[in-house]
Parts: sequence; structure tokens; C-alpha cells
Amino acid sequence: MWWLYIVVALLALAVGGFVGYTYRRNAVEKKIGRTEEYAKRLYEDAVRKADEYKKEKILEAKEEILRDKAENDREKAESDRELRERRSEVQRAENRLIQREETLDRKEDNLEARETALNKQAQEIAKHEAAVQELQEKAQELHDQQQGELERIAAMSQDEARAQIAERVKKDAYHDAAATLRTLEAKTKEEAEKRARNIITLAIQRCAADHVAESTVSTVPLPNDDMKGRIIGREGRNIRALETATGVDLIIDDTPETIIVSAFDPVRREIARVALEHLVMDGRIHPARIEETVEKARTEVEGLIREAGENALFETGLNGIHPELVKLLGRLKYRTSYGQNVLKHSIEVSHLAGMMAAELGADVTLAKRAGLLHDIGKAVDHEADGTHVTLGAEMARKFHESPEVVHAIMAHHNDVEPETVEAVLVQAADAISAARPGARRESLENYIKRMEQLEAIATSFPGVEKGFAIQSGREMRIMVKPEDVNDEGIRVLAREIAARIESEMQYPGQIRVNVIRETRATDYAK
Repeated sequence: MWWLYIVVALLALAVGGFVGYTYRRNAVEKKIGRTEEYAKRLYEDAVRKADEYKKEKILEAKEEILRDKAENDREKAESDRELRERRSEVQRAENRLIQREETLDRKEDNLEARETALNKQAQEIAKHEAAVQELQEKAQELHDQQQGELERIAAMSQDEARAQIAERVKKDAYHDAAATLRTLEAKTKEEAEKRARNIITLAIQRCAADHVAESTVSTVPLPNDDMKGRIIGREGRNIRALETATGVDLIIDDTPETIIVSAFDPVRREIARVALEHLVMDGRIHPARIEETVEKARTEVEGLIREAGENALFETGLNGIHPELVKLLGRLKYRTSYGQNVLKHSIEVSHLAGMMAAELGADVTLAKRAGLLHDIGKAVDHEADGTHVTLGAEMARKFHESPEVVHAIMAHHNDVEPETVEAVLVQAADAISAARPGARRESLENYIKRMEQLEAIATSFPGVEKGFAIQSGREMRIMVKPEDVNDEGIRVLAREIAARIESEMQYPGQIRVNVIRETRATDYAK
């Protein structure tokens, strides 16, 4: 029976081994399947990631290509633009060279034509000179023949006949003429000085004008020093806007609660002062508000100017003056000369000239009109070139003033010689108004020093005998030695003296330099 157990055990062992082998094979197959599935998934993920990476790189490459292409396009455009600019510059240079060549060719042709014409003229002049020389020789021969014939007939020479006639004329007329001349001169001088003194004294007594002193700066009071910072503004924008709009300089220093407005043009200075006062009073200070306030101030000052001109006409009793001249008269309210207000000075000159004209029986209206307008050029001498005399005459002529008024304006500083009584009266009234005590700031010491400097400059030149400063320093009379300076030399000397005065001195208006050369012959009767 034991073998049966052995067979059963063997069979059981065989069955168990078969069953174990089958189970193990199934397990291994399942494991292999799972591994293959996992590997497949890994492969698919790798393929997918590779495709994504490939697409990403392709996109990056395309973007890089596009960027390179755009950069190349920009560089190409820049190169094309530079090339076009260089070509245009070269074209312009070529055009300029062509124009210059054409200009030079025209100039060369003109010079050749001019040279040919000058040569022809020189030949004709030479022919004319020869003919003139021949005629002069013939005329001299005829003159000598006539003179010889006359001397033969008269039995005396030409010099003897001239001396005899001159001696006879002297004997007949010398004493009577000299006595009469001395009598007339003394009487006329006495009467003229007396009458002129009376007229001028009466005019000065009847005319008393106020004196207004101004300068080239104006001050604007501030409520406090904090206002200075607001006027300056952030990074100085407010003060720059105000200076640009008005054309003046604003000086902000350590002076407490004060701003200084500086400008040579008095109207601009007044506009800036009024605008600044309005801004300080309003408190709103910024560039837009500044421009608006400056325009309002300009309108306000223009109204004041027009009103001042009309008041001057009313005060002097004149009418019919052009409105533009009235505006220019009003501008003189803000103009000073040596501290003397020019509008007040003009009104005073008008009154003085009118009073003297009434005393002398001259045209009172003409004298007053010319006196009021004599300094009208000072209203525009900051804006135009030329002296106030020439500018004033141009303004008067432009706005249809009479030739007599224009002449009086031109003559009031001896730029031209006065030809009418009214012109002389305006000249005298101007000197009286400017020279009266307190009218101008210039002291007597400075005035004398300027006169002495003028005379010292004149006498420092060789050949000058004497030099006199006249017309309150507006004119120089210089006497030269005739043996040292000839007629051509006096013109050069006048120019040199004028240039020396311009370079070494400061003075208002202009100074006239007159150089006089006088030749005298002296003899003695024994």
C-alpha cells in the first residue's frame, strides 16, 4: 500500500508542479503585458513630447527668422534713407557749384564788358583832354594878347590898375561904411538883447511845469517775501514766462518785499509793472494766467498812453493832430531825458514857444504845434535806428504835418539851419526848458566837465588853434591854423574828432563838429 501513497504523492507533486508552472506563466505573461503597456505609454509620451519640442523649436526658429528679417529690413531702410540723403546732399552741392559757376561766368562777362567800356571811355577822355588842353592854350594866348593890349593902351600894368581902383574905393567908402556899420550893430544888439531878455523872462514866468524824475527801473512792492517764490515758480517757469511776455528783466534780490523791473523801453517796463501788480493782487500765478494778465496790462497801458496824449493836446489847446501822433505823444509820458519827463518837457516847450511867438507877432499855433512835437522821435528811438530829430521829422512828415512843423523839428538841435521865426523859437524854448534849474538831473559840475572834455579833445589834434563847445555841448566850433591844415584836411580832421568823441564820451543825442579854416591877409598903412 505504501507504493500507492508514493504514486499518489508523485501524482500530487506533478499536478502541483503543473499548476504552479501554469500560474507562474500566467503571472509572468500578465507582468510582461503590463510592462509592454507601460513601455508603450512611455513611448507615446516621448513621441508626443518630441513632437511638442519639435514644434516649439520650429516656432522659435521662425520667430528668430522673422526678427532677423525685420532687423535686416530696418537696416536696409536706414541704409536706403542715408543713401538718399547723401545723394540729395551731393545733388544740392552740385546745384550750388553749377549756380556758382554760372554766377562767376556772368560776373566775368560783366567785368569784361565793363573793362571794354572803361577802355573806350578812357580813350574818349584822353581825346577830350587833349582838345581841352589845346583850347586852354589858345584861350591863354588870347588872354595874354588882350592884357598886353590893354596895358599898352592904359600905359600901366594890371596890378597897378587894380591897386589904383581899390585905393579909390577904399577912400570913398571906408569911413562912411565903418561908422554906419558900428552904429547899426551897437543899436541892433542893444535892442535885440533887451527885447529877447524881456520875452524870455515873461515866457518863463508864465510857464511853470512840474518836473517828474524817472529812471530805467521800476519797483513793485510785495505783501511778503513768500510772494517772491511764487513769482519765480517751479524751476523758474513763472518768471521766465513773465520776462518773455513783457520783454523786461525782473531782478529779485535780498531787498525785502520788493521786486525790481528793469528795461530801457519805458512802455514795456510800465506794462510789466502793471501786470506784476495785478498778479500779486490776484494771487493766481502760473504761465497761462501771466499771459492773460500781460495782455490786459498792455491794453490798460495803451489806454493810459492815448489818454496822456489827448490831455497834452487839451492842455496846449491844439487840435487836428493825427491819432497816431497822439499815441506817440502819450508814449513820451514814460520817456525821460536826464531825469526830465519828455512829455512834460514837450508841453512846456509848446507853451514857451507860443508865448514868445505871441510877443513877436509870429504864428502862435505853428510855434505851439512844433514845440509839442519837437521831441516826438524819442517815442520810437528805442525801436528804430537814427537820431530822435530825424525820426521825429519822418513821423511828422508821414502823418501829414505841415512842412514848417517838420522843419522846426529838424532845426531844434541845429541839424539844419533854422529858416523860420517859429523854428528859432522852438529851439530857444527847448534850451530854456532843458536848462532851467531842477529840470534835469545833470549837475553843474558834470556839465562843465563834459564841456571841458569836448574842448580838450578838439585841441589835442595837431593844427587846431582853438576849440569851443557851444549849444550846451551839442556843437563844437574848431578853428585850425591855415598854414598847417588845408581845405581837404579839415574834412578828415572833423571825422577824426567826431570818432574820438564817440569812443571816449557818453552824451545824449548827437554832437555837431564844425571845423573852420580861415585865411587872412594883413597889411599896415604907414
